[in-house]
Amino acid sequence: MEEQNFSTDLPDEEIIQKAIQGDKEAFSRLYELHVTKIYNYIYYRTGNTNDAEDLTARVFYRAMGSIQRYQQKGVPFSAWLYRIAHNMVANWHRDNSRKREVPLEDQINLQFKGEQPEMTLLKNQETHNLMLLIRSLPAERQQLVILKFVEGLSNSEISLVMNRSEGAIKSLYHRTLETLRHRMDQTER
Repeated sequence: MEEQNFSTDLPDEEIIQKAIQGDKEAFSRLYELHVTKIYNYIYYRTGNTNDAEDLTARVFYRAMGSIQRYQQKGVPFSAWLYRIAHNMVANWHRDNSRKREVPLEDQINLQFKGEQPEMTLLKNQETHNLMLLIRSLPAERQQLVILKFVEGLSNSEISLVMNRSEGAIKSLYHRTLETLRHRMDQTER
């Protein structure tokens, strides 16, 4: 199909429809709108920038190959992308079930101006420990934490992404926070 120029301020539904019809420029626009969120989601699940970049590319490659089968059912397009990303990350974890090593350049590097180096080191260690605790959660709970705190999605949006009721998300959220509190208390002892 011939590519068409179109305004970038079209509603998502129209951009999606054009992408379904084979408009590569429309799919490119969808990529631009969603790549950062998908990358962040994958990065927080894998902890490695190289793997996150690779998996993000695979998510969009798969989405581009499947866009003609996408059906708009009142669920945000991002929910479809998150499901693809979730499946890619699950496969990645299965394939890399050995103990993960995080290269030094991938460590979270937070700079706090005006603070003593000891305080910066302590905060970096706390962040690192929290990320380890989150990564020790089952995949479903990791997904919930990332969607809630990194992506800032509401419970209703998360319920669409995870294909569960909003009540189930609230319950899972509560249990997840309790688990994290309990594990943090244990590590502080």
